[in-house]
Amino acid sequence: MKALELIQNDPWLEPYRSAIERRYTYFLQKEKELTQNGKVSLSDFASGYLYFGLHPTNAGWVFREWAPNATEIYLIGDFNQWQEQPEYKLQRIRQGIWEINLPNNSLHHKDLYKLSIHWNNGFGERIPAWTRRVVQDEKTHIFSAQVWRPENPYEFKIKKFKPNIQPLLIYECHIGMATNEERVGSYKEFTQQILPRIKEDGYNAIQIMAIQEHPYYGSFGYHVSSFFAASSRFGTPDELKELIDTAHFMGIAVIMDIVHSHAVRNEVEGLGRFDGSYDQYFYNDHRREHPAWDSLCFNYAKNEVLHFLLSNCKFWMEEYKFDGYRFDGVTSMLYNSHGLGETFSSYNDYYNLNQNTDAICYLTLANRLIHEINKNAITIAEEVSGMPGLAAPTNTGGYGFDYRMAMNIPDYWIKIIKEKKDQDWRPSEIWWEVTNRRADEKTISYAESHDQALVGDKTIIFRLIDANMYWHMMVNDQNMTVDRGIALHKIIRLVTSATINGGYLNFMGNEFGHPEWIDFPRQDNGWSYKYARRQWNLVDNPNLKYKYLGDFDKAMIQLIGSVKNFQVIPIQKVWDNDGDQILAFRRGNLFFVFNFNPVQSFTGYGFLVPSGKYKVVLNTDNPQYGGFGLIDEAIEHFTIHDPLYEGEKKEWLKLYLPARTALALKKSEENA
Repeated sequence: MKALELIQNDPWLEPYRSAIERRYTYFLQKEKELTQNGKVSLSDFASGYLYFGLHPTNAGWVFREWAPNATEIYLIGDFNQWQEQPEYKLQRIRQGIWEINLPNNSLHHKDLYKLSIHWNNGFGERIPAWTRRVVQDEKTHIFSAQVWRPENPYEFKIKKFKPNIQPLLIYECHIGMATNEERVGSYKEFTQQILPRIKEDGYNAIQIMAIQEHPYYGSFGYHVSSFFAASSRFGTPDELKELIDTAHFMGIAVIMDIVHSHAVRNEVEGLGRFDGSYDQYFYNDHRREHPAWDSLCFNYAKNEVLHFLLSNCKFWMEEYKFDGYRFDGVTSMLYNSHGLGETFSSYNDYYNLNQNTDAICYLTLANRLIHEINKNAITIAEEVSGMPGLAAPTNTGGYGFDYRMAMNIPDYWIKIIKEKKDQDWRPSEIWWEVTNRRADEKTISYAESHDQALVGDKTIIFRLIDANMYWHMMVNDQNMTVDRGIALHKIIRLVTSATINGGYLNFMGNEFGHPEWIDFPRQDNGWSYKYARRQWNLVDNPNLKYKYLGDFDKAMIQLIGSVKNFQVIPIQKVWDNDGDQILAFRRGNLFFVFNFNPVQSFTGYGFLVPSGKYKVVLNTDNPQYGGFGLIDEAIEHFTIHDPLYEGEKKEWLKLYLPARTALALKKSEENA
């Protein structure tokens, strides 16, 4: 095998060449096996959803299911009073596949149904594994599959969408909690009320959580039961399609938070013991149960499981026109230990036989497939260990993700807010954290996501202001804690977003400092929706300070989004001084300056930059964003010649830097 580019790009990987090449060879062999030595494409292989499940035919209906341990299977539902009847008995056709053909009038739109599966010494009702629609009875709370064949199904107006995501600016969201009211929001409400906000704010992608059907709302969508069914809590499949179509019309890409790292334990609703066996989809030994998540782990070594999961990847792109995926729990997939208790302090930790080769192969196949279906697709890995090659192309020896989450950054912000006094914030350390990444892999930078807002944790704004948010967020109320919190909230976001090398992410509501935490209805809180919603009324209220943060976020996102390929423009550090707590860097014609000092302002603070004229284009101290208005943004700043730097074409730019303030200045094109 020729030297892989992944190793050539990182000499530190050379000692692990054999392990990397072995892993890559295994992927190539598996791809060859699944595509029958290239006779079919990977996309052809991943078309199980077109065969399995319920489908209309010219003569009526056909239903197929894979259940190798079953001895008998019956289709039961509204149409036969939920009784096993001979005319609804499936026939085993081959290799554990069961089938039934039904006449036209057997099933109707919105009929409820399940499978009654028998196996040696047992039987049980099951929701079909490939079903595309699952609903819950409001009175009994029982889940059932549902026939979905409306007379006028939704027709996409935009057949092919090419995202304009350079850079990628993601608005992470959850449909159910996107309403102001204490209830579950809907696809339709999100389309009509939230998408326009996202568009106006300048984000060019949404990342939707909890789409795959899950029995327990409080799982945040992470305990999936029906992998091909869009959650009916939020509405119908057609309404989700309309949401995605509308987003595309607005120029917004739609990324799905996909969960292939584990599955819910449920047997009736999920895949737990679908055909009575323990090992149909999952491991049948100590690896079956995830030790931390109360869920089941897929056996990625089985081709039938690969078929199921790869078909799932293709399904959501083809049926709903999702533009890609954020794969959840990738660290758990990469390691036999699920990454639990691991330090990942050296390269040895990535190649110590703790790696799950089959799961790694699956992820590589998934990325290959997704980009085969749509070359413009977006794939993101939620991964904390730092596994090399994760976001490198498959043809270089990588795993094929387009981006990886920069999970070190939010952890860092939490750490210094909790543990350090403001005067101990070191710009050199901040710079390291927001720019520390592999040169050949793109990342998604973020100050906080939904993770930082869940019960047991706190959002950045709540850490900074805490209970003062309840009493001192009126516009005319002067409070030092609130002033500090608002200032740092803006600065933290600007330094995080301005240093991206791939994309930036914000969780719904955090842009305007949404108060409190996220807590879904559960027994311990009296099944309350109080904290499972977004209070848009706060940012819309002109008398509250939330508008300052929302307006700043809009200005920040629009500034970054206005520069094509902002994420690939080289970042050049101009200055850092831990004593003064000053950080400055430039990207092209944009110059960013941060004064983290909580008490000291500086007059005439100088930086050596390319000569020319500079104009303030974003200022955290602007009163429009809750600042004190100490900077005159009308002033044009001209660099000052210094003969000592004649040959470098640099001159002194001298600025007034108020305490706890950040500036973005743009160099005039006339001097470019």
